[in-house]
Amino acid sequence: MNIVFAGTPAFAVPTLRALVDARQHTVQAVHTQPDRPAGRGRHTRMSAVKELALELGLAVLQPAKFDPLATSQLKALAPEVLVVVAYGLILPAAILQIPRFGGINVHASLLPRWRGAAPIARSLEAGEEVTGITIMQMDEGMDTGDILVQQQLAVHEDDTAQSLHDRLAPLGAGLLLDTLGKLAKGQIVPRPQDGARACYAPKLRKQEAILDWSAPAQVLARKVRAFNPWPVAQTRFRDRQLRIWEVGPVEDACGAQDVAPGTVLSADRDGIGVRTGDGVLVIRRLQLEGGKPLSAQAFINGYQLTAGGRLG
Repeated sequence: MNIVFAGTPAFAVPTLRALVDARQHTVQAVHTQPDRPAGRGRHTRMSAVKELALELGLAVLQPAKFDPLATSQLKALAPEVLVVVAYGLILPAAILQIPRFGGINVHASLLPRWRGAAPIARSLEAGEEVTGITIMQMDEGMDTGDILVQQQLAVHEDDTAQSLHDRLAPLGAGLLLDTLGKLAKGQIVPRPQDGARACYAPKLRKQEAILDWSAPAQVLARKVRAFNPWPVAQTRFRDRQLRIWEVGPVEDACGAQDVAPGTVLSADRDGIGVRTGDGVLVIRRLQLEGGKPLSAQAFINGYQLTAGGRLG
């Protein structure tokens, strides 16, 4: 097939590479978001997809929106299908109608669950044990199109948004290739989504990362995993921001029911046990403002943290 690819972040990279490596397809051009300031220095940075596209010698287009010029450029390419993976721009009906097979989207959830911008993080935050990939026929709605293919993936107990991302991205690439082959042969029957089962995955906000120690330990543990690598769960320690990168299994608060949430109950080689609303959250990796991420033991040694200390 002749394909125009549209994607922006690292999640889309394995799919673009797989399409280029597949001899039965030709990637005519790559659409990606415009270069934007990023990082502490706010230096202009190209997207992960653009970096790969340039490395592979592909034509790159970066419209800020699909105006008449961008639309005419796509029409001139006359692609058979538009493959979209975490692109970040809303595609109007006029764009989706250009390719013979329309727009095909790789989405990191089992739709209709977790429609929207942050399906991986939100599924972890909700404590779901199974997630997956949906290949969807795009329409004008937000992840509301007909389902072409789905594949499940078990969520590991210690998965973070980053580790789950790293397993879902190649899964999506392989499933997309399989779907395109079957689609060309007329072997796929699209099925509508059940809107009654839909839930949404809004974009993450920094404010959400602040931990409320009066919340249940399991809720806090899920937030730590869901917000790694961004925005990273955080609290306060000695009037400084403290990021929490990794936690262990939740424990019972035996003998500490009357201790205030946020109190350090233990500080040893096994981690930093902190009282929560209903149990104990054991911190294993953390980072004080201005420093680098440390193991719990290194942090305890460096900052003389002992039982009875406070977080938050």
